[in-house]
Amino acid sequence: MKHQRKRQKKPFRFVILMAVVIVLAAGAVAAVRHYRSAPTAAGPLPTHLPHAPESYIGVYSPQAPSSWAGIAAFETKTGVTPDVAMYYSGWYEGFQVSFATTAARQGAVPLVQIDPEHINLAKITDGTYDGFLTKYASEVRTYRHPVIISFGHEMNGNWYDWGYQHTPPKVFVAAWRHIVTVFRQQGADNVTWLWTVNIIDQRGGIRSPAAWWPGSSYVTWVGIDGYYLRRNWMFASLFGPTIKVVRALTLAPILIAETGAAPSSGQSAKIANLFAGIRAYGLLGFVWFDAPGTQDWRLTGPAAFTEFGRGAQTYNVPAS
Repeated sequence: MKHQRKRQKKPFRFVILMAVVIVLAAGAVAAVRHYRSAPTAAGPLPTHLPHAPESYIGVYSPQAPSSWAGIAAFETKTGVTPDVAMYYSGWYEGFQVSFATTAARQGAVPLVQIDPEHINLAKITDGTYDGFLTKYASEVRTYRHPVIISFGHEMNGNWYDWGYQHTPPKVFVAAWRHIVTVFRQQGADNVTWLWTVNIIDQRGGIRSPAAWWPGSSYVTWVGIDGYYLRRNWMFASLFGPTIKVVRALTLAPILIAETGAAPSSGQSAKIANLFAGIRAYGLLGFVWFDAPGTQDWRLTGPAAFTEFGRGAQTYNVPAS
């Protein structure tokens, strides 16, 4: 939610679901573990990412994509090697091949949040930006390894010019579909398309994301952004209502694409609650926003580092 945390930015029907998740998990856990242990020395990574629950722990560091140092420091502190490395990209910025290559060498997949700031989304649909999109798609295809791309995240909130009250949902949907189409025409089939929404907060003006849904043919995974701000906020109440709405739209895998916990919220307890929530809902995992914003979301102190490492050790281990 915007009042929770807008961060410093890069330059500018449930039972059915769980049955499906369990079946998918049985065949995919081994593939996930292979992916984690197969850096570039073993050849190209799979172009289609594993989608078993509890597969991904990601991180965003404000040094990305110019440097891997922040992610390396996060790994040193927690003992956790991230599976996803996220960065934010302005509309005219090209694909950050160097950062992505480093990610692949570390056994991670880059997640690019493309922000169409100050861009008329209707012009994306009419082809005005096809030159840029074609070049970007070509760079991603040439990279050969998996890439997660999200466009215009948190569109159901009103703080971005591509979002609620600024750009009509149908214009956003048309732009999303056009971008995906251009990439497919260029053969960039190594892209996992992550449709990223903010957690719903009707009192805060954050709408249900249903009006922005591009359709299952254009979305691989769903991302949900949400942060722990207060001690009484828990995973089920924070993310549960939005997961329910998403599940009415699609059974696509869900990744918590941005999250963090303010130190004042009881950070260690919230980390434990986050890992437990991912397991309870059968989600892919999460990306920790390890940076300052309206709150300082960085992990703080030995207890938080230890809890994060402990949570990671439970991944893909059956509940007792």
